[in-house]
Amino acid sequence: MDFLRPAAWEEALAAKAAHPTAVPIAGGTDVMVEINFDHRRPAHLLDLTRIGELHEWDEDGPDIRLGAAVPYARILDELRAPLPGLALAAHTVGSPQIRNRGSVGGNLGAASPAGDSHPPLLAAGAVVEAESVRGTRLIPVEEFYTGVKRNALAPDELIRAVRVRKATGPQQFSKVGTRNAMVIAVCALGIALHPDSRTVRTGIGSAAPTPVRARAAEDFLASVLEEDGLWESGRPIAPSAVRQFAELCSGACNPIDDVRGSARYRRHAVGVMARRTLGWVWDAYTTREGEARCA
Repeated sequence: MDFLRPAAWEEALAAKAAHPTAVPIAGGTDVMVEINFDHRRPAHLLDLTRIGELHEWDEDGPDIRLGAAVPYARILDELRAPLPGLALAAHTVGSPQIRNRGSVGGNLGAASPAGDSHPPLLAAGAVVEAESVRGTRLIPVEEFYTGVKRNALAPDELIRAVRVRKATGPQQFSKVGTRNAMVIAVCALGIALHPDSRTVRTGIGSAAPTPVRARAAEDFLASVLEEDGLWESGRPIAPSAVRQFAELCSGACNPIDDVRGSARYRRHAVGVMARRTLGWVWDAYTTREGEARCA
């Protein structure tokens, strides 16, 4: 196994072009586990830890541009306000040691359907910035996942950053596992209200071959909020609408039976999480709007 260690981004792109099968490594929280258990033996490892820009984030208009190697710990410390859903998910990732090393870019590169960052990225409407010596591509996150542990990157591309729209409304994340952290999700769900566009977005993890959005549930809930004037009034959502939203979220799943849970349980759990997270975000929205009206 050859170890490639570029000092600059341009060197990394050149190395990836010369060795398309090279496996990028920054935090190493997934890659090193696979290597240590002899599940993967790449011919080349491409170490990106010396490329400083990958470890930084900045504001880009309405977006936060996260370098591919920004660790979860920094998202928790520095980005709770603009990226609340992602921060909630980051809190459930592994141990403090893993949160200090693991990153959203690494989660995307691994493309496991159980990755904790995927549901909030889908709910927030993130875009993946992929780059090669041929140029840059912006890939909507829902188009990035192409199969179980497969993504839309070309062999010579690397993830440079992830662009995540700053929250304009409440966001929530929920995860089912045998404990709150240091566990692979049995299933997970993220939801975000976008009052500026009067839309709702969701993300579901570990309940289909890829992370997915519950688009029918999103459209249904957005129409209920619009037609009943709830965006303006902040009145409670009808229990029947909440139940229908949860059923549509469950219907978006295509789970399997495995050692962590059955397909039937996953569908049920997604419905429960959909009801709960909708209640949490709507409570947060109505509280905020009520305070604004009284100000």
